[in-house]
Order: sequence, then structure tokens, then C-alpha cells
Amino acid sequence: MAFDPAPSRRRGPRLPHGRAADLALAGAVLTVVVLGSVQSFRGEHERSGLVLVLAAPLLVMSCGVLYFRRRHPVAVGWTVLVLTGTYYSLHFDGPLMIALIVALYTVAATGRMRAAVALVSVVVFGVGTVSVLGSKDLTGIAVFLLSGWLVAVVALGFVRYSRLAHAREVERRAATEERLRIARELHDVIGHHISLINVQAGAALHRLRKDPSSAAAQSEEALAAVKDSSKVALRELRATLGVLRQADEAAPLAPTGGLARLAELVRAAERAGLAVRTQTEGAERPLSTEVDLAAYRVTQESLTNVARHAHATAVTVRLRYGDRDLLVEVENDGNGTAAHGDTGTTAPSTGSGLRGMRERARALGGELTAGPRPGGGFAVQARIPYGPCVPGRPDGPQVPRENGAGRQP
Repeated sequence: MAFDPAPSRRRGPRLPHGRAADLALAGAVLTVVVLGSVQSFRGEHERSGLVLVLAAPLLVMSCGVLYFRRRHPVAVGWTVLVLTGTYYSLHFDGPLMIALIVALYTVAATGRMRAAVALVSVVVFGVGTVSVLGSKDLTGIAVFLLSGWLVAVVALGFVRYSRLAHAREVERRAATEERLRIARELHDVIGHHISLINVQAGAALHRLRKDPSSAAAQSEEALAAVKDSSKVALRELRATLGVLRQADEAAPLAPTGGLARLAELVRAAERAGLAVRTQTEGAERPLSTEVDLAAYRVTQESLTNVARHAHATAVTVRLRYGDRDLLVEVENDGNGTAAHGDTGTTAPSTGSGLRGMRERARALGGELTAGPRPGGGFAVQARIPYGPCVPGRPDGPQVPRENGAGRQP
């Protein structure tokens, strides 16, 4: 027999909610008011039967209308005010003011502050008028205390409204940030491979049009690269969608992006006609998942932009492991003044590649710069802090180690 780790959690009483909660509140207020008003109906003052017949329905309606307080807070507030005022004008006592306080709190808690202030003003003005006209039961001190209580109720309702509004705003911002993160991830995952497919297909088409008889072998190689890139893009798309759906799988369809897959990026860039050289400086150290993924995505997007826009032939990818941060540099020998589309000029642009890379770096407390190199070409440089959760070790001497084109550092 299976053991239930928390049986009492499901068996515990559940508080009413929605319309059931409104009905329960109206019933509770009515019960308290009726019990507190019994003595008033049995009072020493002689009252006609008509007055008694009118007082009981006023009392019941003042509490019963609270059932509609959340759907029509302002209307309920004014209704309770009129019924309560009429009840007390018949010289009945009792805690019927509780119904008015509940209605007033609801008006303020739903953000109708003008209506709440108007209700308080009418109550204070009416009670003050009765006091001035010589009522023995309402002194100036009583009016002052009543005003303070009503203002406190409105203040509590407004605090409730502000807290709920803040919670909704935080939730909305979190949802927006999550959508942006997903959009950035899909852009980085799919955009890289689609861009390479576009470049390779365009090159094959150009060769076929230029010299159909001698371009067969080169076109076949380009089409094979297109096939490989599309296969990887489809695999990574499925893996990303699987994570978004939180699918229960024995293993992901594709490994998580990281610098361990840098060699794959290099090979893909080489198939697009680029000569890629990788360099590693400093003592390598284990990276957190966030830092590893950010460095990988910055390199991926930079290589994508080089293949699409830079008209370059050679690219250098450099990783520098410092004391506190990782420096990722991607340099090319292309046209630095018009390269990279959305990342190739210092002027503002509407592209999402550079913006996405900068967002990744800034999210981890780093920074990213991109622009033409003084000697020609274009460079992207991202500095990403390791963070306190990364177990580091002292860096060795800064001796560059170069790998051949296509070799992983």
C-alpha cells in the first residue's frame, strides 16, 4: 500500500471562496448584528408596530446586500449607507455599523478611492449634523472617534489594494521577462543554424548559376552542410520546446549549450566558408550553467553575424579566463563599417542579435561591446563575471594557447 506523505493536508477544512465566501461573510455579519440588536428591539422605548416591521427588514437587507459587494462595491456601499442611516434614524441601536464598515473596506480595497472618500464624508457629515442638533448619544468626541475609525478602514482597504496591485505588477513583469528570455533563447538556438543554411544555400545557388557544369561537387558539399545544419536546428528546437513543455524524458534531445560545444560552432562556421581560429588564455575553470550558456550564445551569435554580414574570410574566437570574469572575444577581418547588420555599427539599430547578447551579459552582471576594429574588421567583446557560486582556482600565467582552425580550446 502506497504511503501518503501528507494525508492531513488534503483532509483539512477548506475555507470558502468566491460567491460562497461572500455568502458566508454576509451571513456572519447578519448573525453578529442580530445578536447585538436583540436588546434594542426589547428596549424601554415604546415603538409602534410599523417601526418594528420596518427595522427588521432594514437590518436584514443591510447585511444581505454584502453578498454582492465584490461585483458591485460602490453600489453596495451606497446601499448599505442608506439602509444603515434609515435604521439608526428610527432610534434603534446595535452593531449594524459593521455592515457599513465591511462595505466601505471593500470599496477601498477595490481601488475606488473617490467613492470611499465620498462615503466617509457623507457619514461624518450626517453624524456630525445629528450631534450638533443636540443628540444625547452623539457627542463631539464620539463623532471624532467614528471619523478616525472610518479613515482607518479606508486606509486598510487602500493598503490591501496597493499590495495586490504590486503583486500583479511583479507577476506581469516576471511574465514579460520570461517571454523575452524564451524569445532570446529561440533566436539564439534557431537563428544561428537558419543563417548558416541561408548562406550555404545562397553560395550553392550562386555557383550553379555561374558555372553549372563545374559547380556540382561544390554544390553537393554546400547542400550536405545545409542538411546537417537543418538537422541540428530541428533537434535543438525540439529540445527547447521540450523544456518549455516540461516534458518528462529520459534524456534531452540535444545537449545544453555551453563552451564544451564550441567545436561544433567552429565546424559549422567553416562549412560556411570561414577560417576559424580559437585561442584560450589563462587557467580554465569550471563555469556555472548560466555563465557557460551565455559565453556559448555570445560566440554563436557573433559567428552567425560574421557569416551573414561581415564578408569576412577569417575569424578568431578568444576566451580569456581572468580572476573574476570570463572574457569572450570574436574578431573578424570583414568590412567593419557595414558588417554584422544589427551588431556591426556603433549607431543604434533595430536588430535583436546585439541586444540579446547584451541582455545576457548584463543579466549576469557583465557587459558587452561591439564595433569596428582600428586595423579593420569587426570585434565583439563580452565580459561575464563568474559569480559567487562558481568554484574558482588561481589563474596561471597569461600565456596564449592557439588551436588550429576547427579545434576546440
